[in-house]
Amino acid sequence: MQLPLYTWYETTQAFLAPARAFADSTRMFFSNPANPFSHMPLGRSVAAGCEMFERTTRRYGKPAFDLPSTTIDGRQVAVHEHTVWERPFCNLIHFRRMLSPKAAPHPKVLIVAPMSGHYATLLRGTVAAFLPDHEVFITDWVDARLVPLATGSFDLDDYIDYVIEMIHSLGPDVHVMAVCQPAVPVIAAIARMEAEGDPLTPASMILMGGPIDPRESPTEVNRVAESRGTEWFRKNCVVKVPLPNPGFMRDVYPGFLQLSGFMAMNMDRHVEAHGEMFRHLVAGDGDSAEKHRDFYDEYLAVMDLTAEFYLQTVDTVFVKHALPKGTMMHRDKPVDLSAIRRCALMTVEGENDDISGVGQTKAAHTLCVNIPDERRAHWMQPKVGHYGVFNGSRFRAEIAPRMKIFIEASSQSSEMTAKPAKTSVQKRGPGRLKLVESIS
Repeated sequence: MQLPLYTWYETTQAFLAPARAFADSTRMFFSNPANPFSHMPLGRSVAAGCEMFERTTRRYGKPAFDLPSTTIDGRQVAVHEHTVWERPFCNLIHFRRMLSPKAAPHPKVLIVAPMSGHYATLLRGTVAAFLPDHEVFITDWVDARLVPLATGSFDLDDYIDYVIEMIHSLGPDVHVMAVCQPAVPVIAAIARMEAEGDPLTPASMILMGGPIDPRESPTEVNRVAESRGTEWFRKNCVVKVPLPNPGFMRDVYPGFLQLSGFMAMNMDRHVEAHGEMFRHLVAGDGDSAEKHRDFYDEYLAVMDLTAEFYLQTVDTVFVKHALPKGTMMHRDKPVDLSAIRRCALMTVEGENDDISGVGQTKAAHTLCVNIPDERRAHWMQPKVGHYGVFNGSRFRAEIAPRMKIFIEASSQSSEMTAKPAKTSVQKRGPGRLKLVESIS
């Protein structure tokens, strides 16, 4: 009898546990300063090799946001994580800053994290960039293998419902930020709210590296999804959660399969990065090794997605291209982007994005025909890939400031919004780039 794929994975993890424990104890022995071998190349090599084995065979758990404070007006302010909205498949976290009750209110920003394999903590840098001058909320999606089957299903329609409910829970004047995958359900949710004349329609939405129209500059991810079709993914990527997980018998797209796809896309880069870490450990370069640990502790921590959400997303977004074709439905109602009139729109792309190609996110401007020109903007960041669209030094220095200006402008009247989007101009290389490139 052949064991199911997920059971093989769990069994392998169980068999490797003693080897990992032995490798970790060996690493500690050869790293102990009291051990003479720890000061020799041989001892450091053994310790480095043991750490690499333990890390590459480990199952990484959900990381913490670890944002205990932020700096506001030159002083440290404590930050407390607080869950303000709960559902079986998602919690809404508020990063509550311990400010004086007399402090001036800041704009509310709802960051919709991707539900595409990684945890919301992947956006730790995004949250940190907005904490000093915004009330930040983020969607904390729940690993599907931890949700009991009796709780029910969760698909793309439910995702859109969740987004609308969260916006309602936060009240008026909310600014929504969708990073990668949620660009489609977020714009769909806002389109439905606008179509219904919802008074709590967000003041603005910022779509970052999302597949609004995957037909624009298709990447390898887009080509694979379109060529294989939804049924191929159903037959080859959907498995049942095994015991002893709480979600036993739930159909999921497992995180370890998603991770293998991520790794395969840039395998040479990952192999080289791990080789570099080994050399740093042997050389005693603790700072460089720690940066590697921090990145891969986050990158290798993955979660399962419900099969119905995964397959509906593949079919709607990547196979049928329903949103740009105008055929997408939310339950029994059409998702009509021309209904969006009040919510301002900004799109952000990365020049070297190999997940959502250049033009895929910007396509939202072509589809949202009734948003006034002064309430829309686009920015294409040079020299960054997909991850750099929402994290890293260029995000902090060049992308986040433009987003903040757009949010501030969107909170004002339509008459005033065009001014911040067209003011400052800076030189980069031989040409010029506007602070926020307006779409006309």
